[in-house]
Amino acid sequence: MEILMKAYLALEDGLFFEGESFGAEGEACGEVVFNTSLSGYQEILTDPSYKGQIVTMTYPHIGNYGVNFEDEESSKPWVEGFVIKELSPVTSNFRAKMTLSDYLKKHNKIGIEGIDTRKLVKHLRDQGAKKGIISTLERDKTKLIQKAKNSPSIVGVDLVKEVTCRKPYEFKDSLLPGYEWGSADLEKRFNIVAIDSGIKFNILRKLNQHGFNVKVVPASAKKDEILKSKPDGIFLSNGPGDPSAVPYLIETVRNLIGKVPIFGICLGHQILGQALGGTTSKLKFGHRGGNHPVMDLKTQKIEVTSQNHGFVVDIDSLPKNEVELTHVNLNDKTLEGMQHKKHPVFSVQYHPENSPGPHDSDYLFARFREMIEKNA
Repeated sequence: MEILMKAYLALEDGLFFEGESFGAEGEACGEVVFNTSLSGYQEILTDPSYKGQIVTMTYPHIGNYGVNFEDEESSKPWVEGFVIKELSPVTSNFRAKMTLSDYLKKHNKIGIEGIDTRKLVKHLRDQGAKKGIISTLERDKTKLIQKAKNSPSIVGVDLVKEVTCRKPYEFKDSLLPGYEWGSADLEKRFNIVAIDSGIKFNILRKLNQHGFNVKVVPASAKKDEILKSKPDGIFLSNGPGDPSAVPYLIETVRNLIGKVPIFGICLGHQILGQALGGTTSKLKFGHRGGNHPVMDLKTQKIEVTSQNHGFVVDIDSLPKNEVELTHVNLNDKTLEGMQHKKHPVFSVQYHPENSPGPHDSDYLFARFREMIEKNA
């Protein structure tokens, strides 16, 4: 029987937990956040938007269906650490290739289980996201709290450069068997450039499905380099951290507005907001989960959305003569979507490729195609 090693979680404000280690051994620092999804831990682990963060799952039983290689959203896990209530002792799924613990160990990621995640999440909800540390090496509470205090914040740090691709590439893929709903053989395919700030595989698959040939370029790509291939549209991807920390991307997007149709999601939405003259601010504990209600202000329809962000575009900062608000979060009334009144440009804060509704938000990819068709 496997002997479990002790592990410790400390937050910068003094909250301290003792649990058991799974995955790799060592120490890892990051902003401690929580996700309310009931499943999808593999997609969460491999989402580049979680770079710099230690993720806590609110659902208590994690790992029961193991890990496979089809559900990864990128080439590896990007979370700094993983916090759960209970690791399933049994992996039971015909698609599983390894256990969650072995997967984290393979990629040198630290996990801690056996702590009171309800207490931790209530604390983060009340006090806000905090810097923290997971350790299997140090058990002294005072030392670990000090290490958490001394660890870097994600505010003002360019995490995009850590997750973006190193050189341009063409993405050609298809949805997994059984997920082809709504796809069709489209007579005309459009060529778009996706600016990679930490793009997820399923976003690229969705773009392919809706009739786009996709060229992915690094976030550092400049306007002339992007327009050189004469794309029919530009896609601004999700990504980690503070949008204000990537001024080079904001400047590039500002120079692209009016040149070609643009669609942005998550960090891409925030980058676009700043490029349009708005500001962004940090949320208390962010939106992370698969059940966030969003209203489309034009149709008054409610979408059940998947979200993962800690920053938000400030509604009052946007120029009202240029930007129209299109979506709003029903939980806290924050901005979830916008479009330009003159140029073919729009964005949403949430993740339409995740489709927890299950298909509530898929129309946004079709809207992007329709916009390109009108401007062709």
